[in-house]
Amino acid sequence: FSDTGTKPPESGIFGFMINISALLGVITMYIRYLLIEKQNQSSHFVRSSCNRFSLCIGLMGCTGMGIVASFQELSVPSVHDIGALVAFGSGVVYITLQSIISYKACPQWNTYFVCHVRMAISVISCVAFIPMIVFASRISITKIDWTPGEKDYTYHLVSAICEWTVAFGFIFFFLTFIRDFQVVSLRISTEIHED
Repeated sequence: FSDTGTKPPESGIFGFMINISALLGVITMYIRYLLIEKQNQSSHFVRSSCNRFSLCIGLMGCTGMGIVASFQELSVPSVHDIGALVAFGSGVVYITLQSIISYKACPQWNTYFVCHVRMAISVISCVAFIPMIVFASRISITKIDWTPGEKDYTYHLVSAICEWTVAFGFIFFFLTFIRDFQVVSLRISTEIHED
């Protein structure tokens, strides 16, 4: 995943797009948080503190994405790796918490089908996250152009496959919010204060 944005000019595009994705993630998570808070006022299906905790974990993941975008894999590998660990680790926890919250909101605010899809994506992401970390930690060299048969090539390959699996898991999970967000409307109130 990180190999995509290591060499210029791709690195600039990669960093920019990751930062845009992180910003969109923050917006999506905040809207989801507000939606759950609003639904919870009438149904009381989840503690507000759980919803807030989920939001904080999600925001940590977006911060990790910003770190990944700002510190390239070859330039500052330790900072890049910490950012990736925070982004992927927090992201997996966030989607798992959101899956649990979705089940608690059933059947009034979600269908069981959507809940099952969310949980399946969460499980696949969790399962892929573990070997991603294990195999990435076994790679002893930091480089970009790998060839089959090279030392640590298999570790790199398995780690990269798992990394992309988790990343696409996040994308597909966020797509499951489309139905939920269709009921959201933006209401802007303006008040005129006279002195």
